[in-house]
Amino acid sequence: MPQFAYKGRDSHGQLVQGVLEGVDSGAVAGQLFGIGVTPLEIAPTTVSAQAGPGLLERLNAPKIGDTDVLLFCRHMYTLLKAGVPIMGALKGLQESGESKALTGIIQDLRENLDSGRELSSCLARHPKVFDPFYVSMVRVGELTGTLEEVFLRLFNHLEFEKFMREQVKSAVRYPSFVVGAMALAIVIINIFVIPAFAKVYAGFKTELPAMTKALIGFSNFMVAYWPVMLVALVVAVLMFRAYIGTTLGRLKWDEFKMKIPIAGPIILKATLARFARSFALAIRSGVPAVQALTIVANTVDNTHVARKIASMREGVERGESVLKTALAASIFTPIVLQMVAVGEETGALDDLMAEIADMYQREVEYDLKSLASQIEPVLIVSLGVMVLILALGVFLPIWDLGSAALGKK
Repeated sequence: MPQFAYKGRDSHGQLVQGVLEGVDSGAVAGQLFGIGVTPLEIAPTTVSAQAGPGLLERLNAPKIGDTDVLLFCRHMYTLLKAGVPIMGALKGLQESGESKALTGIIQDLRENLDSGRELSSCLARHPKVFDPFYVSMVRVGELTGTLEEVFLRLFNHLEFEKFMREQVKSAVRYPSFVVGAMALAIVIINIFVIPAFAKVYAGFKTELPAMTKALIGFSNFMVAYWPVMLVALVVAVLMFRAYIGTTLGRLKWDEFKMKIPIAGPIILKATLARFARSFALAIRSGVPAVQALTIVANTVDNTHVARKIASMREGVERGESVLKTALAASIFTPIVLQMVAVGEETGALDDLMAEIADMYQREVEYDLKSLASQIEPVLIVSLGVMVLILALGVFLPIWDLGSAALGKK
């Protein structure tokens, strides 16, 4: 997503600045309001939020994993539920923490809490670890006095997020591995196998079949120009990564992922499950619908869907219902739209959105179980066609030579 540099003032009137990701400047402004910061200036930027340390320091710096944040939420809930003050809870986590990176962040949280800042404002200083949605939920917990309950909900939410990401990765791992193995096999055959047969055919001194000529020609091209092809592949990968690093490129790539046969619908369902779960949590915690849509748009990790959610937010701001905006977004199935309608009519939108998330999760799990059976026929046919072309190209000259020899006899 595009990045925006901002300047603003927190609840204590102190000037704060940094970099946030968002669909547009309006979404970033919503994030800032959600964490208690009044924006003064928002402008697009290409500077990373973590641009302070040098490249070597960033590479050598210890990483904070999803499990670290999960455990942080769970431990904070347990300690706050037991009546331990926030400062005491953070001190205990810092002393018993196994992650050096997270320990350093907890130390920074304690120092800023000592200076009179709120916990949500302290968390907002580390956007790479605690995203705007996380910070907004903590702020809601501070305002409503249910901070320990919010940490429990965040733990369940992050556990669900981690599960869905792993499900999506597993959905594309198998076909990617098979396609990669087939590509490697083609390279090996063309560089090492076909040239050996070509030397044998050269002694036949006879006209070769068209398919054999094509295979030998392609093999000769790969043998002669494989360094150029390797460089071209590396350049193509770098150009692709640079392209998806742009706003338009990322949008097109995220939209294309949804259209990939077989795997695309699974990715879409997983993304919508994350949206529904995040939106349910925000509404249940007391966040207004407009603000909830703003901060949730940045949790789906897909620019295409994030723009759809941003359009929903704009519709709700104009006074339209969530159902009407969801219908206009054109990313939800009819049964989901019916559940949204019932949720708005009964005032239980959070519960219905949680049901939608559960429904999408079950569908993703079912699709993943049947993924192998859907992909295997396609892969078998592709592999069969490749083997048929190679077999005909390699053995047709031998077969023709044998037939000629038999005919002379």
